[in-house]
Amino acid sequence: MNTKTLAAIVAGVAFGATATTVSAADGDAIKIGFPVFLSGAAAGPFGQPEKEAAELLIEALNAGTVPAPYATKGIAGKTVEATFVDEAANAVTEYRNLIERDNVDAVIGYTSSGNCKSVAPLAEDLETLTVFVDCGTPQIFEEIVTDPTYLFRTGPTGTIDSVGAARYFQDSGVDLTRVAGINQNYAWGQDAWRDFTQSLTALDTGSEIVTEQFPKVYAGQYGAEVSALLTSTPTAVHTSFWGGDLEAFLLQSAPRGLFARSNVLMTCGEALFPRLADQIPEGAIIGARGPYSVFAPENDLSTWFNAAYEEKFGQKPTYPAWKMAQAIFGLKAAWEKAGEDADTAAVAAAFKNLEFETPAGTVKMAIGNGHQAIQGIAYGRYKKDADGNPGVEDVISYSAECVNPPNDMMAAEWIEAGFPNSTCE
Repeated sequence: MNTKTLAAIVAGVAFGATATTVSAADGDAIKIGFPVFLSGAAAGPFGQPEKEAAELLIEALNAGTVPAPYATKGIAGKTVEATFVDEAANAVTEYRNLIERDNVDAVIGYTSSGNCKSVAPLAEDLETLTVFVDCGTPQIFEEIVTDPTYLFRTGPTGTIDSVGAARYFQDSGVDLTRVAGINQNYAWGQDAWRDFTQSLTALDTGSEIVTEQFPKVYAGQYGAEVSALLTSTPTAVHTSFWGGDLEAFLLQSAPRGLFARSNVLMTCGEALFPRLADQIPEGAIIGARGPYSVFAPENDLSTWFNAAYEEKFGQKPTYPAWKMAQAIFGLKAAWEKAGEDADTAAVAAAFKNLEFETPAGTVKMAIGNGHQAIQGIAYGRYKKDADGNPGVEDVISYSAECVNPPNDMMAAEWIEAGFPNSTCE
């Protein structure tokens, strides 16, 4: 691949980087703001599928064409109106604009853990229903907002990625004598590597950490880091890279033989499928940050979502799309539990400790004092099917109770203590 092509991938493709609005059919609407990456390196692999999933869900909910238990039109009898803003802009400014300028009733979005950390206190200060979609740092409800009212996260924290990764390496028989990592140098990457290495210790793998690389987020060029990985001769490599950084890492490390020499596990690897399926080496270990996409259960909602998304957009939804759909279903379930005329405080109260159905199965708002979802995780090795479509084999799944801490423990403390009260089937 030439430098120009690689630069285009790393830079990402801007699509509608200014705010756009999908209007409801009438004036009686619930207005939702959606901060997603509309420009930059995360736009293609994350912002685009999230935006597409939101558009699909809004259209289907307003038409009443979603299967049970979401067959009623709109949310709580009202049509849904969406405003999309670019997460690549100043997160705090754009969040305030959604509330104070656009007068939204709720906010659903955010992929970056850094943006989530910035916005989390504002959700409480401005008393605005806010649902985080994908950002994974456990810090949100452990350190940033410890007594939440209006803030929720319907996707699991990154703890499940790290604990599940360590368990998958061990349970699939990977040699863990020499372990290396390359993770982005901010909350998401730091938390992921900490939880992963502590999980190895808790599982008594006897691993030696031969190198740990922390390049700057969105760096795009990883020649020095890949050289360090290769020269340290690891038997297993862990990375929580996502978006354009993951794409760049794959394109720069696979041709140099890293995947051939080591068992490389990419916690966010499934997001590569639409754009780089032909560049992923077979046998690479792939995750989807939960039971999404190729790891999803078969149910009426997953069948509908897969088919409806592919019909509308010409490809299957990747895990960021699944997580956006999950967040919207969570808000609908909470609002309708609270009642048609419920105010923001009543919807927030109904959301707390809620269990609701999604294409990825049942979601339990079980930790973070009832504001943080728990789900299971699965990993598998990359392999195309007979038709050349990206997929996985050698899949191992772990239940939510196996890879999440209890409500009364912080993730790092739970892992360090050896996963007390966990149940692994």
